[in-house]
This record gives sequence, structure tokens and C-alpha cells, in this order.
Amino acid sequence: MNTTATVVVVEDDETIRTLLQMLLRNAGFTSVRVAARGDTGLEMVRRHKPDLVLLDLMLPGIDGLSVCRFIRETPELAHTRIIMLTAKSEDADVVRGLEIGADDYVTKPFSRSVLLARIQAVLRRPAPAADGEPIDGLTLDEDSRTARLGGQEIPLTHAEARTLALLISSPGRVHTRQRILDAVKGVEQAVTERTVDVQMVGLRRKLGDWATHIETVRGIGYRLKP
Repeated sequence: MNTTATVVVVEDDETIRTLLQMLLRNAGFTSVRVAARGDTGLEMVRRHKPDLVLLDLMLPGIDGLSVCRFIRETPELAHTRIIMLTAKSEDADVVRGLEIGADDYVTKPFSRSVLLARIQAVLRRPAPAADGEPIDGLTLDEDSRTARLGGQEIPLTHAEARTLALLISSPGRVHTRQRILDAVKGVEQAVTERTVDVQMVGLRRKLGDWATHIETVRGIGYRLKP
């Protein structure tokens, strides 16, 4: 785990905030800062430009979704990873947060080992592949709507090519069905969230064994495994 990463924890519950701080420091992180309010946390993020933000959604001052949106709209914070900390009753906010650009989420109460594993996965996330660069043997040419795998050419529909391009653009990030819909808008008619699932079945069939790289996030959407 990259324990040299700077982490900012924004959580208004003092018990959870203290637990997270201790958990991170016990795991070897040497730079951990905490905030109890959204506005304070946002200022901390702007000042220190951390590698990772653990972000509660229900915050005084500024809510977590607004903090997430500001981070994603600020170019100098583009490298910052965001893991949302949510209650199980906040499914709608999870979807909104992922659409805004959060990298992952963990529901409360959370397992310490699961949280550390998510942190590790997010911090180790590779950079997007350059256009035409192979990913485990697969290359995508979105313009010609073809993928190449093991020397074979795989024809794709417009929607399949755009969906695959979206997943490849940010390995490990969860893409909601709505985000996928937005990506294919204009190339498919009468597209619904159910259509996304049907298209994904077809895409996986075409990609064969390589399709194991595409993970279904139950109730949310899809992501490309790092």
C-alpha cells in the first residue's frame, strides 16, 4: 500500500473520524488530516491537494456531494481519489456521487479490512491507457468501432464501442448506468438503463474470456477491473 499518500478524512461523527485516523496511521500512513465539516474539509483539500479523500456525504457546512463536485471541477485536484462513506439508506446519493466522479464508496458500518483494501485499490489505480494502447491484449479503435484481441478483429456497435471506451478511460472507477447512457446518447434510440444491461451482455459475449475484466457493481453499474 502507498502509505506515503496524503489522506484527508472529512467525517462529522467524532467516533468514526477518530477510528479512521487511527486505522490509517496504524496502516502506516504518515500524512492524515481530518475535518468535521464540509467547508473545512474542502479548504483542507484545496490547501494540501491530497492523494485521497475519505468523504462522508451528510456533512454540516457543505454536503459531501458538493465537496466531491468541487474537487472534480478543479483541474489541479484532478489526481485526487475520492471514496465516499455512506449509510446503507443513501443509495440514491451513492449513484449521484459516482456520476459526479467519486472513485468508489464504502457503506457504514464498514469492515476495516474492506476499507483498507478499497483504499489500496484506489491508490494503485493505473492511469488510463493511451489511445490504441493494448490492455491485457485488447486494443480499441473507437472510430472504426473495432476491438482487436489475440490477432482477431471484433466488430462493435457504436454503443458498444463508446461503452468500452468509457470503461477503459478510467480503470477501477464505477460507472453508473446513467453515465453509460450519457456516453452512448445520440447513437442509440430509446435507450434505457435496461438497454445498458442488454448491451453489456452482447459486449461481453463478443469479448469472450477478456470480458472478465468488466465487473458488475450490483445496483449501480459497471467498472473495468484495474
